[in-house]
Amino acid sequence: MSQLKVCCTRAALSAPLACMLALILAPAVEAGFRGFRNNQVGGVKIDAEGVLSSPDPKAGAMLRREMIAEMKEVPGDLNGKVELRKISLKGLEAAIDDALKNNLGVLPDEVKYLAGLQRIEYVLVYPEENDIVLAGPGEGWKVDEVGNVVGVTTGRPVIHIDDLIVALRSVDNARREGISCSIDPTEEGLARLQALFRELKVFNANVPDRVEEVMGPQKITLTGVPDSSHFARVMVAADYRMKRYAMKLEQAPVRGLPSFVDMTKAGTNMMPRWWLSCNYEAVARTEDGLAFQLRGDGVKAETENPDGKKDAIAQRWADLMTEHYGELSVKDPVFGELRNLMDMCVIAALIKKERLLEKAELALPLLTDSNSMLMIDSWNPPKQVATQASATKKGRNWVITASGGVLVDSWSVADETVVDAATGEVRGQAARPADRSQWWWN
Repeated sequence: MSQLKVCCTRAALSAPLACMLALILAPAVEAGFRGFRNNQVGGVKIDAEGVLSSPDPKAGAMLRREMIAEMKEVPGDLNGKVELRKISLKGLEAAIDDALKNNLGVLPDEVKYLAGLQRIEYVLVYPEENDIVLAGPGEGWKVDEVGNVVGVTTGRPVIHIDDLIVALRSVDNARREGISCSIDPTEEGLARLQALFRELKVFNANVPDRVEEVMGPQKITLTGVPDSSHFARVMVAADYRMKRYAMKLEQAPVRGLPSFVDMTKAGTNMMPRWWLSCNYEAVARTEDGLAFQLRGDGVKAETENPDGKKDAIAQRWADLMTEHYGELSVKDPVFGELRNLMDMCVIAALIKKERLLEKAELALPLLTDSNSMLMIDSWNPPKQVATQASATKKGRNWVITASGGVLVDSWSVADETVVDAATGEVRGQAARPADRSQWWWN
């Protein structure tokens, strides 16, 4: 089964000190709008040098106000919550082309946010219409308190057209080398940290500050997707947020998900790593290969120690993260956005692997060609993050979390399919309405 992972490597460091030190990275962010918003986005600041830091609350409030001011009122027929909203890729391409030619290249909100689609559940092919339709739950959208665009009733993040474009354009990269993000300490920083540990004889309140100082900034490496894209920022942010909750640098906003630090016992000696993997069942398909359904929760957390062994407490925390992922993806929308990225990467792999564009005799140059006139928004790419440390007394051990990342292996999901006639019934019910000018419908 495929693995879209948030992979975290750890520096294997320990010392006989009467505490547990949780060392984690400063935050990454989701994309926003242009101008000053290139810095202050999604609750985190990224400056022109690519350095991540804590946000300015006043700038965050200004971001939200400007987003709300620029956002048009959602049309009434798009506002209602529906189980299946259908998106014609042929019609979407035409709507983008019209905006490029007649609206100075400015995409309407309903195109930017893919008609309020919140997940892609079905891919439906209509050769007789030369079209492919994406379908899933959707509703109207709004700007939440920290600048995320989410559903008006569910609070689930809506799909960004930029993310779909990146998934479609990066599908060959996903097959060849994967789409990845890694956050790693420098060799110099690790050497200084080892030296610090050798010097320490007792723990005191200054140790976390000293750890932050000697480790210095950690580097972010992105491959497979544009490092200045919203897509890339979501990968970095999701890894950061998961570790922040695990290491008790922030309380998870859902009941039943304590920090890993609180769950550990005195005397344990472990440096666990966690990653988020695809959690799909086999993709359902029709016998004729004209309809596909993604099934499963989409995401699960996994863990192991640097030596490859499992630890019961770390596994329990991973299980709780998986159990509460759906609720967490509403409370902290970056997790819902990461699941959307997973969905879109799998969909892109299915379209490519099953040759669905050829089956439909459909060309989508604006959506799929990186050299087309349609360009995705570009933001300050995240390049480095400051080390951040906190300490909790737990026996005589250190727990060090010093790096992490994301690895997208969407093709493995697309490779596992099972025939299910019910998927074809959805295809029959989702056919385009009589009004052929409409590129989305309920």
